[in-house]
Amino acid sequence: MTSSDELRFDTTIGLEIKGETWACVEIPGSADFFGMKKTVRVDAIIDEVRLENVGAMVTGMGGHMISLSAKVRKQLGKDIGDPVSVVVARHL
Repeated sequence: MTSSDELRFDTTIGLEIKGETWACVEIPGSADFFGMKKTVRVDAIIDEVRLENVGAMVTGMGGHMISLSAKVRKQLGKDIGDPVSVVVARHL
């Protein structure tokens, strides 16, 4: 995987959707990176926790997000409002 095949960024867990904060991370520049504005299958590494073939769902604001289940947040030892480092690539 080359750097043009992946996005690397730091962000905070949590995205406000319809007045609620969801436990997910927003992928900056995702519509341009993926070339589409619909759900995309991705592989991601979030603070050393590997997520394979997960859906990057549309946010409704022109981008994509990856939902972080309670199990994943427990593995991370983090929750909404905590910072994370993310690497994401389209699943091949």
